[in-house]
Amino acid sequence: MSKSTDYPAVVPYLTVQGASKAIDFYKAAFGAEERYRLSTAGTGQVGHAEISIGGQAVMLADEFPGRSTSPITLGGSATTFVLMVPNADAAFDRAVAAGATPIMPVGDQFYGYRMGLITDPFGHRWMIQHEIEKVAHDEMQKRWDSMLGSCPQPEAK
Repeated sequence: MSKSTDYPAVVPYLTVQGASKAIDFYKAAFGAEERYRLSTAGTGQVGHAEISIGGQAVMLADEFPGRSTSPITLGGSATTFVLMVPNADAAFDRAVAAGATPIMPVGDQFYGYRMGLITDPFGHRWMIQHEIEKVAHDEMQKRWDSMLGSCPQPEAK
């Protein structure tokens, strides 16, 4: 597999309702930088745009029937993006101030990160986190087991 020198091996591609507004949100919430956008003449719809968040390329476009569907149209998203930041509390607050909906407040997690969860105004979920301690995998498993032991579990399907 060849690798482009301009892109990492995997680049997320977001479909949204209102890509121009989404770009503005990602700039305000996550400090995104716009690389470029291709707009449809007459409608202003974004056919393709690229932004960079913390050096990571992210592509996005408006919803186009028969080609792409947003999480809002689908009624939610099965994907969560993990955004590594220097300060999860500050980044979480900035995202909420820019229009994100808080799902889980920022808190220390068993796996060694401080994390909060938001949904952006376009239906995409983001875990915003920073590392607070190095946790070995065997210790992480112990903490996971302990956490699950104190919570009711759904039946396996």
